[in-house]
Amino acid sequence: MEGIVLGFVTVAAVIAVGALSAHLGVLGAEAQAVLARTAFFIGSPALLMTTVADADVGDVISGGLVATAAGVAVAAVLYVVAARWVWRRRGADLVVGALCSSYVNAGNLGLPIAAYVLGDAAYVAPTLLLQLLVLQPLALGLLEGGAPGRSSSLGAVLGRALSNPITVGTLLGLLMSVTGWRLPEIVAAPVGLVADLAVPAMLLAYGVALRLGPRLGGQDPAAEVTVVVALKVVVQPVVVWVAATALGLDGATVLAVTVCSALPTAQNVFVIATRYGRRPSLARDTVLLSTVASTASIAGVVALLG
Repeated sequence: MEGIVLGFVTVAAVIAVGALSAHLGVLGAEAQAVLARTAFFIGSPALLMTTVADADVGDVISGGLVATAAGVAVAAVLYVVAARWVWRRRGADLVVGALCSSYVNAGNLGLPIAAYVLGDAAYVAPTLLLQLLVLQPLALGLLEGGAPGRSSSLGAVLGRALSNPITVGTLLGLLMSVTGWRLPEIVAAPVGLVADLAVPAMLLAYGVALRLGPRLGGQDPAAEVTVVVALKVVVQPVVVWVAATALGLDGATVLAVTVCSALPTAQNVFVIATRYGRRPSLARDTVLLSTVASTASIAGVVALLG
């Protein structure tokens, strides 16, 4: 439980700094946009490159990956069906909602929780790389395609996804992981320094948005936000647990993939939503509420399966 407390307290503290800075007038709405763009175009590509480079790609080729993918797919599809027919969402709005429902905070929460609670940070690798190499590039390609004058063909979507700075950083990291090649120290040092700003920039931007943005729940139907949070912290881990058990995975792996799937919505979903101007309030509310709700969800998973 120490890892859970450490991860959540760290995230909450940095968000609080952003909110306090906005309250005191140190940071304004323009600072939120600058921080979000900095995280998206500069910090995140460097962070993802270094993170994926250090991951063992062999960990991804496992039954845990199948179970993790099942949870992501079920949560995203259920949201799309509900949002399409109940709230009449379309296009990019569906993409952001699906990300809110299924994209977990595998980085700044998943890594410490995997290390401290599960005993091995490698347990988060299937979730991390599935999101970075499949879910995120696909979502970014679709969001780019939603812009006026952009083609929505499969080739165009893939081309935009592969040219996105976050995807490029991820692919470079994967290449480094597969080949074992590493950046020269004179290059790695500044890249690492830039990578270190990604998560703080995301969290500070989120804190500013909490203080200066519309009140919680002010722009989205409460029922929709509730459904998204429930899909994220209840439905997704249940589906992953069922899939992992059905695949006959060992107890430690079942616990690991279920805990990882119960993590809250990642802050970079808010950064992405802000970057494309598509439902940032839904992303903001989901990140906040799922972070609170996931503490109980993760504690329940550990108590039942640990």
